[in-house]
Amino acid sequence: MKASEIRVKSRQEILDEIDACRRELQNVRFQWQAGETRNPAQRRSIRRNIARLETILREMDLGIDRTSQDKGVN
Repeated sequence: MKASEIRVKSRQEILDEIDACRRELQNVRFQWQAGETRNPAQRRSIRRNIARLETILREMDLGIDRTSQDKGVN
């Protein structure tokens, strides 16, 4: 999920998405321990999504407006 997609969501939607990602990460960890999956990139991707969501949530708390700054970045 891209940061620009996250920024258009409400605070509650972001919190719900964080919860869903954490549940997904827990399920992947269980699958890893059971030997059902051996894809470390999947775990890394989920962890990065959680970090991205939490960062944008923190920006909202601090009142930082990154939407205008994102348009200038290639």
